Amino acid sequence: MTRFFIRESEVLVKKGTILSGMRPTGALHLGNYFGALENWVKLQNDYDCYFFVADWHALTTGYEDTSQIKNNINDLVIDWISAGLDPEKCVIFLQSSVKEHAELHLLFSMTTPLSWLLRCPTYKDQLSQLKDKNITTYGFLGYPCLQAADILIYKAGFVPVGEDQLPHLELTREIARRFNYLFGDVFPEPQAILTKAKVLPGTDGRKMSKSYGNTIALSDSPDEIRKKVSTMITDPARIRKDDPGHPEVCTVFSFHKVFNENEVTEIEEQCRGGKIGCVQCKKNLANKMVEHLEPIYERRQKLLENPGVVKEILANGNEKAGKVAQKTLEEVRKAMKIDFI
Repeated sequence: MTRFFIRESEVLVKKGTILSGMRPTGALHLGNYFGALENWVKLQNDYDCYFFVADWHALTTGYEDTSQIKNNINDLVIDWISAGLDPEKCVIFLQSSVKEHAELHLLFSMTTPLSWLLRCPTYKDQLSQLKDKNITTYGFLGYPCLQAADILIYKAGFVPVGEDQLPHLELTREIARRFNYLFGDVFPEPQAILTKAKVLPGTDGRKMSKSYGNTIALSDSPDEIRKKVSTMITDPARIRKDDPGHPEVCTVFSFHKVFNENEVTEIEEQCRGGKIGCVQCKKNLANKMVEHLEPIYERRQKLLENPGVVKEILANGNEKAGKVAQKTLEEVRKAMKIDFI
């Protein structure tokens, strides 16, 4: 079987094109940051990167209430820039402002077998998980065609993903392969750049999720971070300060492994030996987290002082992305012999 992904350590120094995006569904939290955004910041230095706000994708499950999308778009871009994305190094744009995405989506929907869409793992999983939402729509079923258009319209050679997203990328590869078979070679078959993401639980030990109300947001102030850390779930079997602890079941220790790598071995030993109490352990963690995240928060506050900055960034990015997308669509129409004008 041909392997269609590469490990981060295998990436060649030579530049290629990368495409990735996020849906504007609310404030970014640390799970988003360590799961994707931190890696984007690194990749922008070595690749031609296109990062887009996926506002059309937000409609696939949230079309019934669009009241917060505009605010979420603004907050998302501010979070990106605060975290280190540089509009001088990468193209940051809004999906719905580059209409060629929609046209290529339409053309892909003409050639993509229905069976491919029905077998998509996310389609089945979210149908069962989101029973309170009416998502039995074409937009939800057909989102892989739009996703393929997002990637292929920039002829992206690489897409940074986690292993759970590999089936989605393989569907994009299949869509590209089928188009090339029918109309001639136009699109590359993008590879996944698999990165080792740092996984953090929510403050209550469950998966970090806005729906659980257990997140720490990139926009949280130092005081808010300290308050949330103070509420974190620790070892339930530990009652007194000198009781032996079990760091493997402690949410606070999971965060120490990310934010306090140099001292994590010592902290584990102190916990198991009952030499450090949970309150002190939380204070140590909060200090490390604030030290790490405060620069992001401060950059965010400065960006908020300039309310026009996001529109300016997106306008410039939309123009750059649009030029590439237009060129690709010209190739597509010519290949399909529908370039009448």
